Amino acid sequence: MEKDWMFADLHIHSRFSRACSKDITFENLVKWAKIKGLNLLGTGDFTHPIWFEEIKKLRDNGKGFYYFGDFPFIISGEVSLMYSDGGKSRKIHLVVLVPSIEIAEKINSYLDTKGRRDYDGRPIFGIHADVFVRDLLEISKDIEIIPAHVWTPWFGVFGSMSGFDSLEECFKEQEKNIHAIETGISSDPPMNWKIPFLSNKTIVSFSDAHSFWPWRLGREATIFKETDSYVDVISQIRENKIIGTIETEPAYGKYHWDGHRVCNFSCPPKEAEKRNNICPICGGLLTIGVEHRVESLSGESSYKNKKYFYTLLPLHEIISLFLGVSLNSKKVWDIYNTLLDKFKNEFEVLLSVSEKELLDLDIPEKLVRLILINRDGKIKVKPGYDGVYGVALIEGSLERQMTLF
Repeated sequence: MEKDWMFADLHIHSRFSRACSKDITFENLVKWAKIKGLNLLGTGDFTHPIWFEEIKKLRDNGKGFYYFGDFPFIISGEVSLMYSDGGKSRKIHLVVLVPSIEIAEKINSYLDTKGRRDYDGRPIFGIHADVFVRDLLEISKDIEIIPAHVWTPWFGVFGSMSGFDSLEECFKEQEKNIHAIETGISSDPPMNWKIPFLSNKTIVSFSDAHSFWPWRLGREATIFKETDSYVDVISQIRENKIIGTIETEPAYGKYHWDGHRVCNFSCPPKEAEKRNNICPICGGLLTIGVEHRVESLSGESSYKNKKYFYTLLPLHEIISLFLGVSLNSKKVWDIYNTLLDKFKNEFEVLLSVSEKELLDLDIPEKLVRLILINRDGKIKVKPGYDGVYGVALIEGSLERQMTLF
């Protein structure tokens, strides 16, 4: 970790989005962002009327950063587009980054001509993706639109259930104005490097957090060079000058492998193909996962300017895995707080604290080993599928890394 790094999570949600914590406030977001080690957040859900009124109370630094106390936010939100194109139902989620309150107000006025914004923090509109991009960029060229969790089966731009086979197929002549894609939990940069039409796109990563807890907020993030300017953040995205990303092990994602949750069945892509993508238990179609979809679109790629990435599970996950208890249990919090009382923040523990410093604390040596294995991105995971998270395997991970000690 360098002093001029800025850890940013620009895709989060407010308490007004479905299936999100009702305790999400700017106060809680800032408290836990600092504990996590984040330096910049997106506001999330700027399209929701009540949350937007709270956003407007933040202090503007005149350069597109909006502060709650001493902590900066960029105005952001997620929009769901559902429409028919190419004879197929499309469902696409897009992250929208906005340069100012004034521009956000203009976007909201535009959306009001297309439907309602008040029923959900992630509103749904029947606007074609290319039209949406064109119309927003007519409001301001500084608006940044990033396809969210691009491989998710139902709401990713390349998803197996409702997605497209390329960015150009989705965004048509507006493809040139899509500068980046978000990996999502079930994919990482190397998977996206395989895709020829992404060779000139920046790969970013954000959490899509539905709460402020540190095992959700910042579980995926993008590392920028430190700045206090919205324009500079967008420039780093558009010119692929980000430093790197924080990624979750893709197998941990809920849609990594093919499978059928109801039948408790999952399998890798090659096995699914041998079965003609049919569930052997019920005879229904398997939900095609991210790994399968990536392989189907892979080809000769010459991805330029690859960035470094860290593959990490959140610290709560590691402690929970070690103890064999739930994430939010008192035992997990006791160890977590011991580490955070000693060291600056969670990213410091996950990425920088030395083996000796960890061993000097009153925590088990086996847990120290897991933290170091996690730092190397070598936690073994049973892949997730069809809405079921992957499962980290403590013994399998430790057996492969006994040489660390």
